Amino acid sequence: MKPSIPKGTRDFLPSQVAKRNYIFSVIKQAFQVYGYVPIETPVMEKLSTLTGKYGEEGDKLLFKILNNGDYLKKADKTALEAGDSARLVSSIADRGLRYDLTVPFARFVTMYQNDIAFPFKRYQIQQVWRADRPQRGRYREFYQCDADVVGSDSLMYEAELMQLFDKVYAELGIKVTIKINNRKVLYGLAESQGIADKFMEMTIAMDKLDKIGEEKVVEEMVGRGIAKEKATEVIKILSVSSLDELDAVFANSETGKKGLEELRTLHSYIDKAPTKNTLKFDISLARGLSYYTGCIFEVEADDVQIGSIGGGGRYDNLTGVFGLDGVSGVGISFGFARIYDVMEELGLFPDEVTKSIEVFIMAMDEAAHVYSFEVLSSLRAAGVRADLYPSAAKFKKQMKYANAISAPYTLIIGSEEQASGLLTLKNMSTGDQEKLALAELIAKFS
Repeated sequence: MKPSIPKGTRDFLPSQVAKRNYIFSVIKQAFQVYGYVPIETPVMEKLSTLTGKYGEEGDKLLFKILNNGDYLKKADKTALEAGDSARLVSSIADRGLRYDLTVPFARFVTMYQNDIAFPFKRYQIQQVWRADRPQRGRYREFYQCDADVVGSDSLMYEAELMQLFDKVYAELGIKVTIKINNRKVLYGLAESQGIADKFMEMTIAMDKLDKIGEEKVVEEMVGRGIAKEKATEVIKILSVSSLDELDAVFANSETGKKGLEELRTLHSYIDKAPTKNTLKFDISLARGLSYYTGCIFEVEADDVQIGSIGGGGRYDNLTGVFGLDGVSGVGISFGFARIYDVMEELGLFPDEVTKSIEVFIMAMDEAAHVYSFEVLSSLRAAGVRADLYPSAAKFKKQMKYANAISAPYTLIIGSEEQASGLLTLKNMSTGDQEKLALAELIAKFS
């Protein structure tokens, strides 16, 4: 059998894992600096928890898990015979892999509301799964790195999360544009055109603007029951680039006015703390997930065409579906897989990230090999990342291995070094060698 893995998933070599861990560490440190605490949730959730939270497009991308045992025994026979997969699913699967970390978080908050203090600020770095069509920057299995605050409707947190985005991308060396909009502004847009009853249809189509262009978005809106002249007017308004231009458009939309007010409040905070990256109001930003109710965000890399590498927004009603009303939340998510691809393409990973060890020891004979193991143990006890070749093999063979693992230094130990206690340290980059006692060696790398 030829070994393979499912489409949309990936294996990672040691150097790749080291680079991924570097990104994780930068994001995690930033979360902690901003006062967020870690939680974890199961990889699978009840389908009743997941469905109906991501819009019709999102629901189609849920991975379902078949019930245990003879799952066809309790299957809906009518649906099975009719080939009605939508009806059949509910009778053969009651669990699914999580699509994101936000909905499980809302479930978590509801279950543990008496064990946490509000506002509750959490971060979560775990895998999610989507039955999407794999392509560059889009996978079926990937990590999300989320930070959320629940239990407050203060727009200070929107500003804080924009700072968090800015801090992480700046530290990773990625130049980005952070796009900002508000779902109330989008609703005001629909309301101003008399198509408030088609709000979801409008936003689902708008969310594809970057992918399919204005003409196709108009066609999709029409296909979803929106009059062509209304769809065309919506596209026309999307050219607006400032909040002030929308005051007249929303003259008869209280929801639209509220959205503008929230955006101006956000700016009153964030404008007092300048960012390293660009913040940009973008009225066309829709964020397809249906649970957003207020400010929404999306991050794009300036130097690589790869789509969104981060996003998020305000959600007021998410915990309500689980029985906990009146708990507003706002959060962001870093697009980890795409961040990795961007950094790889732009060569942004520091060289030392992939160095697994600091010193590689090579013993020239059997007696020296036993002595070298003693030296190795002392180095490791001092916190020096070190390793030893498993036998006193030929020098050329050991050196070839040292090069293969990109060891920055080799420590050569033979009978002479064993007798004198002075060990030969070679810099693999420059070729320079020096003799050091064990204590001096430990001091050098400590």
